Amino acid sequence: MSADVINKAFLATEEDFLALVRKQWLNDPHMASVGSCCLVGIVCSGMLYIANAGDSRVVLGRLDNTYKEVKAVPLSSEHNASVESVREELRSLHPDDPQIVVLKHTVWRVKGIIQISRSIGDAYLKSAEFNRDPLLPKFRVPEPFDKPILSAEPETLVQKLDPEDQFLIFASDGLWEHLSSQEAVDVVNTCPRNGIARKLVKAALREASKKREMRYSDLKKIDRGVRRHFHDDITVIVLFLDFHLISQSYWQGPLVSIRGGVGVSGHSIC
Repeated sequence: MSADVINKAFLATEEDFLALVRKQWLNDPHMASVGSCCLVGIVCSGMLYIANAGDSRVVLGRLDNTYKEVKAVPLSSEHNASVESVREELRSLHPDDPQIVVLKHTVWRVKGIIQISRSIGDAYLKSAEFNRDPLLPKFRVPEPFDKPILSAEPETLVQKLDPEDQFLIFASDGLWEHLSSQEAVDVVNTCPRNGIARKLVKAALREASKKREMRYSDLKKIDRGVRRHFHDDITVIVLFLDFHLISQSYWQGPLVSIRGGVGVSGHSIC
């Protein structure tokens, strides 16, 4: 296991998906507009590997022995054009394109279309061969381009796990839009483990309903297809860490501890 192995896995997934888009191009051009953020966490031999492409986030809950509190430690950064450093990165990668990031209706977007700067898929922003008919005009970039606008390469973090590391929260941006990293950690730390991911989703939805000046019960009644206008899709996985187990080199448990999970109408995280 290494950061290089994970990086190659991301790029291989990207290549295979683009090959599928190419194969289906004439029959289903809409596939060229399909994309997903990808957030991966791996625990191996006492080490934690985090890889992220997109605007999902993973937060570590770590015990502060001095204050006897569990503090939130963000382990990933969001690749979203609303972040100034992301806009600077895009401008440095595309110095000849003054429209690489555009402020549209008070929201920064890549080419005025999409907020994220990294993803799996979104072939129409990766290769000019998909930026044409029969893809719908609303997905097309007006100016020709000769190199990918978005990237599938993840940002990777590798660090040793410590006894103070209590749990990890993996979530799509729908959760972080309504809860801070510390608020999410406080929920996990103060509630029973059983159903904790669902409790985080509920906490986020309650905040979303408050912002809309409506009751949570009324928000829940809205059809999922329509509810996208009230809040972004939310996916959450909480992984509790047992330092005694993960530090043992002779661990003979399952090689895959968590498989993908799907939350409210959308993204999968593994």
